[in-house]
Formats: sequence, structure tokens, C-alpha cells
Amino acid sequence: MAYTNAEGRQQLLDELGSATEAIGMAIAMLGEAYELLDDLTADRLEELLFRPAQAASGRAKRTYAEFAERMGFPPRSFAVGSAGHASGARGHIDHAVEAIQRADAELGELQDSMLPVEIGDAAVRAGISETRGLLGPLPHAAHELERTLGR
Repeated sequence: MAYTNAEGRQQLLDELGSATEAIGMAIAMLGEAYELLDDLTADRLEELLFRPAQAASGRAKRTYAEFAERMGFPPRSFAVGSAGHASGARGHIDHAVEAIQRADAELGELQDSMLPVEIGDAAVRAGISETRGLLGPLPHAAHELERTLGR
């Protein structure tokens, strides 16, 4: 299906925005898990998951904002994610991992679509790649953290 450059740019922003929202939801879920853990485990969660997720969120938001500005689209603010309902810290961490994997998959599909290449914006391609690089290790880190829960 053919599309105009403006439509392609808007599609890229929509997909990048969706992934950014998923990262925000993951951060909210990790925050809920943090509140349910003992101090030592909560500190590990913060170091292994929360801070890297915040870094990915910041990179995704910056990529979105800079691309939107370059292309003449209005700025967008991203609402704080909602943690939803989960059973215990492990449940919140599991839901956070699902949101992280969803964001990574959405960004991967965006990369695979070649839309960022067709739009011709190297900075947005780099931002998407960096965001995925920050998200990539998080599911494994969550699994390692969960192995120690309840011990």
C-alpha cells in the first residue's frame, strides 16, 4: 500500500508512541513490585530492572520528541503508566516483562518494516536501536531476580 511521507511519519510516531507507552506501563509495574519487596531485593530490582527501564523510556521519549520536532509534528506527553492488577511482586514483575517484550516487539516490527529507512531519518533509527538495546537484557534480568524471590 502506498502512503505519503506525512502518513509514513505519522505511522512511525504512532508505533514509537505505542512502544513508549508499554515501557511506561512496565515501569509502573516495577514500581508496584518494589513496594512489595524487602529492602535488599527492592534495591536489586531497582538496579537490574527499574533504572534500565527508565533509561529505555527516556531514550524512546527523546527519540519521539526529536523526530516529531524535526518533522513538524506537535509534541506529545506520555502519561504515567498504570500498574494494573497482579498477585504479589512476582506477578507485577511478570507483567512488567510482558510489557517490555511487547515494546521490544513493536520496535522490532517498526525496524523490520523499513519505515525508518524509507523516511530517511538516521537519528530515529539510532534511537529505536538504542531503546531496544536497553530493553533486550531486561527479561533475563527479571528471571534472575525472580529466582531469588521468597528465599
